[in-house]
Amino acid sequence: MAARMLDGAVEPPRLKLSKEGEAAAELKINETRKRNGGSTEWTPSSWTTKPIKQDVIYEDRAAVNKALAKLERLPPIVTPTEIIRLRNSLRDVALGKAFLLQGGDCAELFNYCEDNAIDSKIKLLLQMSLVLIYGAYKPVVRIARMAGQYAKPRSSPTEIYEGIEIPSFRGDILNGYDVDERTPDPARLVSAYFHSATTLNYIRASLASGIADLHAPLEWELGHVKDEKIKAQYTRIVDNITDSLRFMKTVGADSPSSGLESVDLYTSHEGLLLEYEQSLTRRLRHPPTHPSLQNPSTLPTSQPNGHPNPNPTPSPDNKGWYNTSAHFLWIGDRTRQLSGAHVEYFRGLENPIGIKVGPTMTSPELISLLDILNPTKSIGRITLITRYGENKIASLLPSHIRAVRDSGHIVVWQCDPMHGNTTSTPSGVKTRQFSSILSEVGSALRIHKEEGSFLGGVHLELTGDAVTECVGGSEGLTEGDLGVNYTTFCDPRLNEKQALELAFLVAGHYREEGRR
Repeated sequence: MAARMLDGAVEPPRLKLSKEGEAAAELKINETRKRNGGSTEWTPSSWTTKPIKQDVIYEDRAAVNKALAKLERLPPIVTPTEIIRLRNSLRDVALGKAFLLQGGDCAELFNYCEDNAIDSKIKLLLQMSLVLIYGAYKPVVRIARMAGQYAKPRSSPTEIYEGIEIPSFRGDILNGYDVDERTPDPARLVSAYFHSATTLNYIRASLASGIADLHAPLEWELGHVKDEKIKAQYTRIVDNITDSLRFMKTVGADSPSSGLESVDLYTSHEGLLLEYEQSLTRRLRHPPTHPSLQNPSTLPTSQPNGHPNPNPTPSPDNKGWYNTSAHFLWIGDRTRQLSGAHVEYFRGLENPIGIKVGPTMTSPELISLLDILNPTKSIGRITLITRYGENKIASLLPSHIRAVRDSGHIVVWQCDPMHGNTTSTPSGVKTRQFSSILSEVGSALRIHKEEGSFLGGVHLELTGDAVTECVGGSEGLTEGDLGVNYTTFCDPRLNEKQALELAFLVAGHYREEGRR
């Protein structure tokens, strides 16, 4: 188990490039500047003129260019129609009409591209969403951290392994976890595309074949719950859901047109490796549901917060720049620099995007990010994924809510209770305490209510497998249990029972609020 925790406490010096590597990096930047003609206008490659964090330098630049050229010829993985459908659904979330559930692996591996692994995550997200629908009385928008979450930011590009400095594992899209596979390999760029496309193809086929059909029996598996009071609460919720479905079937409200047979499930990943993302960015025709194509006379003149309601101006060719690698992408806490490459790249996309908001984010910086990334203040465009930690959320979230409200932006507020609550055992194994995760979600719900706002969703690292990576929960997992099935290659994830338990507890909160 300890061998998996290579991102330990030792902070080695940054990896120094060879003269050849430095020359290759400078050549890449100069080539792109030349293509752009020095223009300050946005293009899919204008990010290369900006300083970049978490970049990667390959030994063989010719092989990289060959891989990128291949990616540019391959068909889109997702379509503008799907992307705008999600963007419009997130508008409902931002306005309090729906709830956002986003979850999946911390670091998705190519090996996870197999039916059992995919099925388990789909079923878990579907069960969690059903519980949340029951609790919040709202539709649930489902986004999986799947079919592309292959790159991971690291605190250092190198680490110490058995006394030797080696490159850090940065995700299957760049290098392998095994020590002898740590050199970045350009062929993995193309492999990431095909694993993403294959995963999404199987997801679509499974949904079309009835994996989400609510007529099928629900196996809630509550035997793991040791606390009798909690178990009784969960059993009551499951019985109510089952009775509701039975009633709908009796009165004929579950006809084929009722939507109980299938659901929308969107894909997402952190947009970290910009060369890959650029290669899958295409100028495509807007679907009729794009915000710029809506009749202005049918839109309200002001937003719910009283600010004017901007109407995006349609492009002359009725097209826009779509990242076709996923429906939803986010900017990480390490790459959100206002003048940096990632913000520059993201500002030109039509996709809905997320911004990780951590303890170091100031309110002025947050508003500047929103102004850059969403100058038209389009509702549904931006999701703010807050990740403070249970001990910091009370001092940070209220001021951020007020600043965003005063700015006129309307965003999706989403709580990521995972990343701010990571700890290590005395032996150096990374874990998360379930009570801390639950505490941050509970604080987010309370603070939003106090501020006249509302929590729009949760963002979780989870798996459908019976892993033992986070301690606590109704199973009573302890640090001594971590070695039973600790399989993550990066950060600890909730297992299927802990994730479902969290959904039950959030649903219970909404149920109690509804009775008041």
